[in-house]
Amino acid sequence: MTRTLTLPCLDGTLAPLTLNEPRQWPHPTAPFRKRVAYAAAHVVADPRRDVDVFTENAIDWDATLAYRRHLWQYGFAIAEAMDTAQRGGGLTWKSAQELIRRAQAAAKAERGAIAFGAGTDHLSPTPSVTLDDVRRAYEEQVGYVESVGGRVILMASRALARAARSADDYRAIYSGVLRQVTQPVILHWLGDMFDPQLTGYWGTTDLGAAMEVCLSVIQEHRDKVDGIKISLLDAQREIDMRRRLPAGVRMYTGDDFNYAELIEGDEQGHSDALLGIFDGVAPAASVALQAFDAGDVETFRSVIEPTVPLSRHIFRKPTHAYKTGIVFLAYLNGHQDHFRMLGGAESARTAVHLGELIRLADAAGLLSDPELAVSRARGVFAVAGIQ
Repeated sequence: MTRTLTLPCLDGTLAPLTLNEPRQWPHPTAPFRKRVAYAAAHVVADPRRDVDVFTENAIDWDATLAYRRHLWQYGFAIAEAMDTAQRGGGLTWKSAQELIRRAQAAAKAERGAIAFGAGTDHLSPTPSVTLDDVRRAYEEQVGYVESVGGRVILMASRALARAARSADDYRAIYSGVLRQVTQPVILHWLGDMFDPQLTGYWGTTDLGAAMEVCLSVIQEHRDKVDGIKISLLDAQREIDMRRRLPAGVRMYTGDDFNYAELIEGDEQGHSDALLGIFDGVAPAASVALQAFDAGDVETFRSVIEPTVPLSRHIFRKPTHAYKTGIVFLAYLNGHQDHFRMLGGAESARTAVHLGELIRLADAAGLLSDPELAVSRARGVFAVAGIQ
């Protein structure tokens, strides 16, 4: 078999690429010590079932749970049923419940760390939605996660963004939910670059003012907040916020553009991680974190920094389409036997985008079987008319 294929280029031309020899990424022998690291995991669709792809989910549960075992083997905790799993973009709440139940059982069997997204995505953000509707929706999902013994990641709510009229409405909803949770949660502030329906979250489009509202909620309920994941793709804003968090409350970076420097930190602190890109770059990120634990910062940098251009490409605008690149990388690496997604989302990126993804993944040492990757990529590009 060959390691060479022809790829479409960003300038509209075609060019050959010979993939590098695969790199070996050893599993850790102990949990990460210096940083907490969650990988937000994708789901694997089942193309053998005939469903209405816009309203129903066909999920390959065996492949989906096998991918979670892959992430646990590399030392990561799993952020389950999040936007990487197509919550709010293909994965229904009914299917999310089954995913949560199955993944919690697998976590117990594997002794893997896991936390689950709870939001309001089963509630349509229509003009008639009320704050009471939002409160009940949050309570339903949080209650389900806790009923299976799971830990909650409190996701941002499109319905709340629609129903709220002021920052006080956000304070009221979050305070009501946090008073009821049985163990500390991770808050999730997702920027509008990931989801335009969340524009003006926390009651204002001024991010500085929004941060003040969010910090006031955390301060009031610090005993119910383990940490906050912010996904604003703004490294300095994240640093500013983490320096103001109450003692004991973690900052989980969700910045898929600047995570390397944010995880490394500075003299005043660091970010832990809850990242969608860790689904795709888990082997390299794991080795980088192992080196960091050993005090080898240079190796940490040399391993993790080549993953950043790949991540920036996968998360380029429109950012919400990043899941397509994540699934394509899993397909190239043999973690699933097809390149299909819930809701037909595999079509959200162009063949040119996928070609550049292959170049960057190869440069980062993240194509585990070059011959397999070439064979599978050729099939994808042939469908696009690229031979």
